[in-house]
Amino acid sequence: MVSPILPLQMRGAVVRRRGKALLGPADLDLSEKGLTIVMGPNGAGKTTLLRALHGLERLSEGQISWQLPFAETLLRQAFVFQTPVMMRRSVRDNLAYPLILRGSDKKQARQTATEWAARVGLSHAIDLPAPQLSGGEKQKLALMRALIRSPDIIFLDEPCANLDGRAIREIEAILIEAQANGTRIVMATHDIGQAKRLASDVVFLMRGQVIESGEASAFFAGPQTPQAAALLKGDIVE
Repeated sequence: MVSPILPLQMRGAVVRRRGKALLGPADLDLSEKGLTIVMGPNGAGKTTLLRALHGLERLSEGQISWQLPFAETLLRQAFVFQTPVMMRRSVRDNLAYPLILRGSDKKQARQTATEWAARVGLSHAIDLPAPQLSGGEKQKLALMRALIRSPDIIFLDEPCANLDGRAIREIEAILIEAQANGTRIVMATHDIGQAKRLASDVVFLMRGQVIESGEASAFFAGPQTPQAAALLKGDIVE
């Protein structure tokens, strides 16, 4: 039986850059299941929080505790950036690459990649260089490339920013399916409607600190802080 890497605990986490605190001190708990939406105004620290949880940011203070050694957890998590990073290879080879890195047979990896491309409507572009895709197609490719390894947890930094309605629906469908298949999701978004559609729980940040967190239904029904209430009303929060 494979040991779980979750739940995760963050305690007193601080990220500083050039002497300025971008995050923290922050405490956070992530359970084994669910879809956590991270919200807050611009500059609140959402991206820094995700990067710190994933290990892309070094903590200046505090700690993040997984259930297994960090090196092992890295093999079982993924990160999708707001602007997707495309390898200068075909769509098929972009999808196959993570599997090959894990030791899969190249022929089998490419076959699996072809099947995954079909699931999200990218069969028509399977042999095209990935940088030639549209914005929505690139984001779908980046997401499927992250999910093809069946990670325990995936972090997403506003994956639907600047996408049209159809692309957003397609991305959300992928996320719902991934969660149903057991992948824990932590995602930053500015889109309140999207947060209401997807979230099982919400983390609300202000000035690098977690000022409110809890079940999504309770958060949207009655936020406990004036800043969260203002954001949900569409007011400017800073």
